[in-house]
Amino acid sequence: MIMSSYQLLLHPLPYHADPAAWFERLRHRREAILLDNGRPYTQTGRFDIMSSDPTALLEVDSMGQYHCTRMLSAITPLDAQRELPRHLETIPPDTAEEIPFVGGLMGYWSYDFGRLLERLESHAIADIDLPLARLGLYDWALIQDHQRQCSYLVATAERRDQVLTWLEAAPDETSTAFSLTVPFTADIDRTTYGERFRRVSDYLHAGDCYQVNLAQRFQAQCQGDSWQAWRRLRQATPSPFGAWLSWQGKDGCERSIMSLSPERFLHLQDRKLTTSPIKGTRPRGQTAEEDQQLADELLGSLKDRTENVMIVDLLRNDLGRVCRAGTVRVPALAALESYRNVHHLVSTITGELAPSLDAIDALAAAFPGGSITGAPRIRAMDIIDELEATRRGPYCGSIGYIDQRGDMHTSIAIRTLYREDNILYVWGGGGLVADSHEESEYIETIDKIRHLMQALT
Repeated sequence: MIMSSYQLLLHPLPYHADPAAWFERLRHRREAILLDNGRPYTQTGRFDIMSSDPTALLEVDSMGQYHCTRMLSAITPLDAQRELPRHLETIPPDTAEEIPFVGGLMGYWSYDFGRLLERLESHAIADIDLPLARLGLYDWALIQDHQRQCSYLVATAERRDQVLTWLEAAPDETSTAFSLTVPFTADIDRTTYGERFRRVSDYLHAGDCYQVNLAQRFQAQCQGDSWQAWRRLRQATPSPFGAWLSWQGKDGCERSIMSLSPERFLHLQDRKLTTSPIKGTRPRGQTAEEDQQLADELLGSLKDRTENVMIVDLLRNDLGRVCRAGTVRVPALAALESYRNVHHLVSTITGELAPSLDAIDALAAAFPGGSITGAPRIRAMDIIDELEATRRGPYCGSIGYIDQRGDMHTSIAIRTLYREDNILYVWGGGGLVADSHEESEYIETIDKIRHLMQALT
């Protein structure tokens, strides 16, 4: 048998519980990206995926036009994302069933990418310089399988030799320590949050919506290496859907997205589509007794359960638009999941993707995730745009991959920071329903990100 020069091969590598042991050697490469499961600080999730030096780059600008470093025939940004992986000439390994990524698109879709999918109001100011989406076409990946405790490189023979050279080089030790030069402050004060809360409450009682996710933004000034910031963040708040991306903007300044998300958006594998919305949060207790009390309180909260069920109904409808009739199920409803700093109620909805549709269709049907908009989605997004003075950018968008086999795995970008030059942004929010209490909702927006801000102080 003659092996094609485009055949992807599996090359074993030493296993490390912490993916940073490998990524330290790649992070300065062009368009380096890490999709991280939070090991060794958390035991959830299975794979870490990292890569760099994509063969093509696709961006979607604020006007909804796409720009790609490779010539495409597509007219719309969605069609461009569908077409670009077809330009990948690599051939997956014969035994690729348990390999999560064998080349394809990796990157992010901002919350405001949703403006290309629905007709929305436009009041909020776009004051950060961020494409609506930014996706690289990656022809190789270094994967860590924490279940089997093995690491391997998925690459052609030529690419493998190139990547091994990068991995054998000593990590760059010249980075400067990260620090905040001006601490985090909220973009709005407590009074303004209260005014926005009451406006949402009016909409809810008037029947415009059943639920609206309202957020506030914090910002700080910073200096030093974003990777050092990321290391501190993931130690403080390990999460199963973490991500680190960094690149140089057109102005020459650094752009970085650092996400510590606990929430899956869409997972598509072998035509099975899964989404896992989070609704309902309590902090972890200081003692075992207090921790159990808070968990029991969350499980017994009628408000939080109702809020979760509302979003489940919305996402059942989303999946129903792209799945075979009769296949949408809810195998877990408002189940308790506990992380280092919070307890959450998490539901799981599944379905079988219709034969004529693909990952891009699924993404378009459900984007942005209902757990961070509210229900009904479009009206909730209009209210968000009216009341939140600035656009969300990466916050509540999505990060992940769509590989050349058609599989997809993406997160909801909550617990996410964005760096633009020397300014660092972070957002905290929560879903409001008719019986929400203003003070507790305000505190929740801070509780969700308190550990992130403290880790960098």
